[in-house]
Amino acid sequence: MKDNRRRPEFLLVHGAWHGSWAWRELQDVLAGRGWTSHAVDLPSVVAEGAVGKLPGLLDDARVVREKIDAVQAPLIVVGHSYGGAPVTEATTAAANVSHLVYVSAFALDEGESLMTCFGGEQPDLATVEGIIPVRDDPEQTLYNDVPQGARDAALARLLPQSALSFAEPVSRAGWKTLPSSYVLCDDDRSLPPSYQEPFALRTGTTYHLPSGHTPLLSMPDKLADILEEIASGVTAEDALSTSPQVNAVER
Repeated sequence: MKDNRRRPEFLLVHGAWHGSWAWRELQDVLAGRGWTSHAVDLPSVVAEGAVGKLPGLLDDARVVREKIDAVQAPLIVVGHSYGGAPVTEATTAAANVSHLVYVSAFALDEGESLMTCFGGEQPDLATVEGIIPVRDDPEQTLYNDVPQGARDAALARLLPQSALSFAEPVSRAGWKTLPSSYVLCDDDRSLPPSYQEPFALRTGTTYHLPSGHTPLLSMPDKLADILEEIASGVTAEDALSTSPQVNAVER
């Protein structure tokens, strides 16, 4: 019998302009199914009117890594949208990370930033200051399939994103050494499928959801189904790796 202490948990990393609040519905679904989850608030999401040199992607990655190191359990780390970038940076050589999941997210390679991954020029980081306002028409670009009540609540909580978070490149890519999956959102109007597909190809498995950009709000049950399937696979692999009988056969 497998030791339940080795049951994986989830670490959920939100996208630009959002906060840990965006995961609440999904966390409730996961909790109802017996799964433990954690969420972080990224410092690159800043207050209205913030100016000057603000926290960037590497600051976000540091917060993610601190949380990874604080959890005493195997972790499945889930990044949504921009959140995939700090997840990519933070998870390299993390001993307790069992799997990465990118949800319509940026699975960047070393040296890539959000500004350069589709062919843009890398700015001089010393000159990057200020914010990136919430993107145009968020009702449609971010929440086209989110129920009206949840959409209005989310819109009221969006905040600016630091420009540095989009400009800083990742220096290491966790998906190169860790098992990973991609949840491709087929009706995404923020990061359309054609933009997601190159990132999905970098991961081991691609799942599809008929959702807009934010399935954690529009279809948390279906996203939870995928995460539970991934977690069950991790649990099975972990059981094999700790079973004396199986190890004896493998030797």
